[in-house]
Amino acid sequence: MSGHNRWTKIKRQKAAQGASKGKLFTKLIREITVSARQGGGEVASNARLRLAVQAAREANMPNDTILRAIKKGTGELEGSALEEIIYEGYAPGGVAVLVECLTDNVNRTAGDIRSIFTKQGGNLGAAGSVRFLFEKKGVIGFELSLSEEELMGKAIEAGAEDIVFTEGEGWEVHTLAADLHQVAQALEQSQLKPRVAKWNYFPSTLAKVEGAVAEKLMKLLELLEEHDDVQNVFSNFEMDDATMDAISDA
Repeated sequence: MSGHNRWTKIKRQKAAQGASKGKLFTKLIREITVSARQGGGEVASNARLRLAVQAAREANMPNDTILRAIKKGTGELEGSALEEIIYEGYAPGGVAVLVECLTDNVNRTAGDIRSIFTKQGGNLGAAGSVRFLFEKKGVIGFELSLSEEELMGKAIEAGAEDIVFTEGEGWEVHTLAADLHQVAQALEQSQLKPRVAKWNYFPSTLAKVEGAVAEKLMKLLELLEEHDDVQNVFSNFEMDDATMDAISDA
């Protein structure tokens, strides 16, 4: 699934660009607000909020901005009501796509997401039409310098399911979705410092794409990622590096 990994790197590079920083902050602020609304404003006792704040700090978001987002979630400051929703659909080539959104206007967002799918040759499906093809797991990332021996024993002891190495990215500890916060805390207490902790959807089957179909798919994914209401996009495409390079250089 090397092409998919390449797409992940491209997304990170785009997020790091100054022009996209405003959009990134908007997405992070919304996640912090909803996390605080659902689980309270204490980072220590709210796993989701802890992860959201960690992501915001990695993006160099000012502490004042983070605190305001938390207070909007707890009701200490006024803020628009945000609703979580996951849209499911199929992209060109039969690629399954999950789109996680936070929105203050479900009708607007649904219309926008449907339009993106339709214009790029895909179609938005009903709830449950795609999600069964994915498994939600916790992912805790570590730097390249960490050795497999150093990580394996501590990860298993902390309750992790597996560890995976990705070239250029480093180690990932995989957990059950419900165990993410607990395992991350245990690893921190064992003197390991995760660079990221998040939830991810992993596909159970892959759909290989190439040529014009691959180009349409990547355009659809880019448009979804750019939408202000979209927090995360997950898909099950498989693409070789040569195809990914050709699309990236176009």
